[in-house]
Amino acid sequence: MIKQKEYAKRRMQLMRMAGEDSIIIVCAAPERIRNNDVHYPYRQDSDFLYLTGFREPEALLVMIPDKEGGQSILFCRDRDPEREMWDGPMAGLRGAVSEIGMDEAFAREEISRRLPPMLHDRERIYYDLGSNPVFDQRLIGWLNEFREKPRRTFHAPEEIHALDHMLHDLRLYKSRAELTVMKRSAQVAVTAHERAMQVCQPGMNESEIHAELLHTFTRNHCVPSYQAIVGGGANACILHYIANNAELRDGDLLLIDAGAEYDGYASDITRTFPVSGKYSPEQRDLYDVVLAAQLAAIEKARPGVPWQRVHDEAVHVATQGMIDLGILKLSLEQELEQEGYKHFYVHNTGHWLGLDVHDVGEYQIDGESRELEPGMVMTVEPGIYIPPNDTSVRKCFRGVGIRIEDDIVITKNAPLVLTGGLVKTADDIEALMAG
Repeated sequence: MIKQKEYAKRRMQLMRMAGEDSIIIVCAAPERIRNNDVHYPYRQDSDFLYLTGFREPEALLVMIPDKEGGQSILFCRDRDPEREMWDGPMAGLRGAVSEIGMDEAFAREEISRRLPPMLHDRERIYYDLGSNPVFDQRLIGWLNEFREKPRRTFHAPEEIHALDHMLHDLRLYKSRAELTVMKRSAQVAVTAHERAMQVCQPGMNESEIHAELLHTFTRNHCVPSYQAIVGGGANACILHYIANNAELRDGDLLLIDAGAEYDGYASDITRTFPVSGKYSPEQRDLYDVVLAAQLAAIEKARPGVPWQRVHDEAVHVATQGMIDLGILKLSLEQELEQEGYKHFYVHNTGHWLGLDVHDVGEYQIDGESRELEPGMVMTVEPGIYIPPNDTSVRKCFRGVGIRIEDDIVITKNAPLVLTGGLVKTADDIEALMAG
């Protein structure tokens, strides 16, 4: 678990970056209605969680930088025994200070009285307009009121700056504590994928495999980090397939894209394996192409290497492999130049990973692909998808979708594969399923 000391350090870093003449405001995520009076399970806003570790709704974080480092003030719900009887324990104002590490805490009903004076003598506000439309209106209303007052009596901020660029760059580099949590998240996901491989049999339904994933996540104190994809046969060619309700047929492959969230941090794994436990020769050939592309891309992921080059490496290997199998017809140079591979290799090779599955952080700096640096965590996930109705390809490949995805940490040397404990060669997968 991330400790209170680390959250405080993050707030101090952000306040130093913002400067003494600023104020920073971050809203907690609102609760969401699923239907009528039933809510979706609450999940805190990732920026708010990164800065506080506070997991309750109806809260507002205010940070006021100064020479001593700054103040962190939380507006939140006070404890209410009757409400706690229905919804469980609340931190309350005392807990916000003693447990969460705030300098001060006030009831959320005090926002309109206490926050406007905090804006006095601040040059700029760091706040993400659009993240909370209700609070947007309140904040803009206060600023409009201030502008009507004589400047000598109340100096109001003239500017609202987006917070995301500054904060999201901090989130891109993972600390030792974050990596420890992400290793746990990855291990739980590995266990879930292993379980899916071990129980899979022809005639089962995708939903049964999905249930095995959820069982493993829940018993290990995790939730899914996203809606799992459990796609058998041609369903694997639907990139965001989440119906997960079709029968698994002998001779088909099963693509599972599923990750666990532990203490707010996500893992993200994809494996593609034979429903029957044995790849056909053609399935194995195509699988080995995707695996070779992934291994080449992981090897390329070193400090100083541009992000784009990792993707390009996977594309080169996958394109050559598809040429060798007769799926693509032109030379490597021609297919790359004409981007013919995009008919079958349709997405990027990875993304940042952290509190969000598709985590925050720029991929380009000044129009150039960002160079990888130690502490960054990313996925590497090449995939080849042959549409079931594509008559330009041999029948044995039609309706086959294969993706292989792992989570890696950029280090000073070779990347650390957080999900490396999960089998991924065809031989190892078949051995695990046979066992």
